Amino acid sequence: METARVASQGELRTEVIHLRSGQRFLTDAPIDNQGRGEAISPTDMLAVSLAACCLTTIEIKARTRELEIGSPEATVVKGMASSPRSVARIEVRISLEANRIPLEHRAYLEDAALRCPVALSLSEHVIQEITFHYG
Repeated sequence: METARVASQGELRTEVIHLRSGQRFLTDAPIDNQGRGEAISPTDMLAVSLAACCLTTIEIKARTRELEIGSPEATVVKGMASSPRSVARIEVRISLEANRIPLEHRAYLEDAALRCPVALSLSEHVIQEITFHYG
């Protein structure tokens, strides 16, 4: 079954349609690579996918253990290599509520995030720096 359709809109822009949900969004080439930067770039989506997968996996594992973990959040920093142009580094900072997650469950949830499907799918050439912060 097809997952999505992607169509060029010209001017280095695409429209992505997720077929199951019908949701649509645009991508643009970044300003530093001939684009307008008016929408998320494909490489930004790659970096954000890692963070989204980490958070989703944490929530799945928390649900398995019937843990109420609140609303975890993540910030993402993407670093590019120039030759060849590629994503070289993805930094993900995951913020969790300390008062909601008992110490004895933190390593379990962190390990799940580090081994999420996107993390395991990225090339070993992409440095993944995933950190956890309890506030």
